Amino acid sequence: MNPVKTFKFLQLAFLFLVIASCEKESLPETFLFDNISGYVQKGPYINGTDIQIAELTNQLHPTGKNFSSQLNDNKGTFSISNIELESPFAELKANGFYFNEVLNQNSAAQLTLYALADISQTGDLNVNILSTLEMQRVRYLISTGIDFSSAKAQAQSEVLRIFEMESPQIDASEQLDISKQGEGNARLLALSVIMQGFLPEADLSQLIANISSDIREDGELTDAALGTILINNARTIKPEVIRENLEKKYEALGHQANIPDFKKYITHFIENTGFEFTAFIEYPETGENGLNILDKERTSYTYGDYSMKAVLPEGTNLRVKIQGRNWGFPAFQEDTGWIFGDWNDEESSRIFTSSKTGALDMEIMLGLMGPSEGDQVTVFVFENEDTEPSWSKIIKVNY
Repeated sequence: MNPVKTFKFLQLAFLFLVIASCEKESLPETFLFDNISGYVQKGPYINGTDIQIAELTNQLHPTGKNFSSQLNDNKGTFSISNIELESPFAELKANGFYFNEVLNQNSAAQLTLYALADISQTGDLNVNILSTLEMQRVRYLISTGIDFSSAKAQAQSEVLRIFEMESPQIDASEQLDISKQGEGNARLLALSVIMQGFLPEADLSQLIANISSDIREDGELTDAALGTILINNARTIKPEVIRENLEKKYEALGHQANIPDFKKYITHFIENTGFEFTAFIEYPETGENGLNILDKERTSYTYGDYSMKAVLPEGTNLRVKIQGRNWGFPAFQEDTGWIFGDWNDEESSRIFTSSKTGALDMEIMLGLMGPSEGDQVTVFVFENEDTEPSWSKIIKVNY
C-alpha cells in the first residue's frame, strides 16, 4: 500500500476512534430507581393527591419524560416505582387537599406544591411550602450560570431570610419533614403556618405565587403588602393549638410524629421582622345602637342606650369585662357575636367573649340604675388571649 495512503487511513481511523470515544462519553448517564418516595406536606396531604415527577435538563427544562401516581394514605406518603431517568434533575408536583393545621380540618380546596431535586443524591424526597417558594428563584439562578447545588442552597437561604430563619446548617428543603424533630424541620413548620395563617386556600395559593415572583430575580421580598400578610398571620395564629392539632392528627393516623419546636421561630420572626403589622382589632366610634362604649377616645356618656362594638380580623379574639353596677343589657339579642358570662357579685362585673370574627355589636345600657349606683363604669379589654388587660378605661355616666 502507498505509504501516503496508509498514513491517511491511519489518521482517519484514529479520528473515528476519537469521535466514537467522545460520543460514548457524552451519552447520558442512566438513573434507575426501584422506588422514589417521600411526603407531601403543608399539613400532611390526603389520600388521592396527584403526584408527578418530571425529568429536567441541566437547565431545568422539561424533557417530556414524566411519571405519575397518587398519595396512598392521609399522611402525605407517595411512592413511584421503576423510574428510569437520563438526567439527575427532576421536578416534583403535587396537587390535592391537605390537613390545615391552623383550622384543624381538611382544606376546602386543592393546593399545588413543587420541589426541585437532584435525584442522583437520594430517592427520598419531600414536597413542601419551602421547596415551592424557592423554585422560581432556583430556575433564575441557574439561567445565570450557577450550578444546581449552589442555586438550591442560595435560594433556600434567601427564602428563609424573609422569615428571619436563615441558617446554613439545615438540610435541603426536599429533605425536611414537619413530623420530625430538628431545627430545619422546625423552621419548615414555622414557615408553613405563617404562610397559612387564617387564609383560605385560594389566597394562600396567590400568596405563594406572588412571593415566588417577587423574589425571583433578587432573592428579596420587596412588596411590603406581602410582608404585611406574613406578620399579620404570624401574630394571629396560635402555635400551641397548631401543635395540638398536628399531634392529634398524626396520632389518629397511627403515625409516630415528633413535632419540632417551631414556636420559637414564629416568635423570632415577630420580634425581628421589619414588615408592618396591620391586623389590629378596631373599635369604631359608633354601632347599631349609638355611640360605642369601646371607643378608646370617649370616656363620657349620658345615661341611655349604646353599642359595644368591635371589628375582629380573622384569627383574633376578644374578652371584655365591664365592672360596676350602673349598667345593663337586654338579655335576648340575636347574632351579636358576643357570649356573656355569669355575673360576678364580688367584683360587680360580667365578662363578654367574642364568638366570631368580623363585626361584633350588642346593646349596652348605661345609667340603668340611676345616680344612686354611682356614675362610673370600668371597661377592661383583653385582646388575643392576653391575661392582663390590653387596655382599659373608666366611663363617666352623666345624668
